[in-house]
Amino acid sequence: MAEPTSKPSAAERKRALEIVAELYRLYPDAKCSLDFTTPLELLVATILSAQCTDVLVNSVTPALFKKYRTSADYANAPLEELEQDIRKTGFYRSKAKHLKDAGQMLVERYGGDVPRTMSELTALPGVARKTANVVMGNAYGIVEGVVVDTHVGRLARRLGLTTSEDPVRVEQDLMALVPQKDWLPLSHMLIYHGRAVCQARRPLCEECTLVALCPTGQANLAAAPAPIPAKTSKKSRSAKD
Repeated sequence: MAEPTSKPSAAERKRALEIVAELYRLYPDAKCSLDFTTPLELLVATILSAQCTDVLVNSVTPALFKKYRTSADYANAPLEELEQDIRKTGFYRSKAKHLKDAGQMLVERYGGDVPRTMSELTALPGVARKTANVVMGNAYGIVEGVVVDTHVGRLARRLGLTTSEDPVRVEQDLMALVPQKDWLPLSHMLIYHGRAVCQARRPLCEECTLVALCPTGQANLAAAPAPIPAKTSKKSRSAKD
């Protein structure tokens, strides 16, 4: 795994901890947004969430989880049928193949169970570090890294916690700044903040309580045009005179 971009200073760690503290205040109940009841369901939902919103995934999975209850169900599913069952999530052909192949591997290597280690999970089709971190952290309570999705990567850069576009490098930079006990909550809280305030197209810097700690927010506010003062009507001027 990649090393951090650079070793953080004490000041950088202090600022990161201040950001984390404010995120805890804003989102005390932040949690995984994907609906699941078993590690297999979370694995499937996370694979489906690639290039797709969690809301859309959650609209597809109730029927999917009712139909496919075990790893063997995915392994034995006709590929074309599985494609149609997940079609709404996009990229459904590759996702269906990943689900079917992962189901087969789970049956053959792990008795149908979802493994608990990074190396075993990332060996599954369609599973990279992000998915493995989601499953390990939320299904098993095993935290070995930070979940870096598009929201987390975007906010980490805007907040000046990393300069990298590479998710693995971003993860390493965040791990170097924040204590391990905060790695999983940080992911959830950044995702919440990315949806509510620090949106991709137009971050709501003027409403953000993190702006004093955010170099991007401060730059955006400094560059914003000054409000145009309201014109005083003739009637108003006459009354004042």
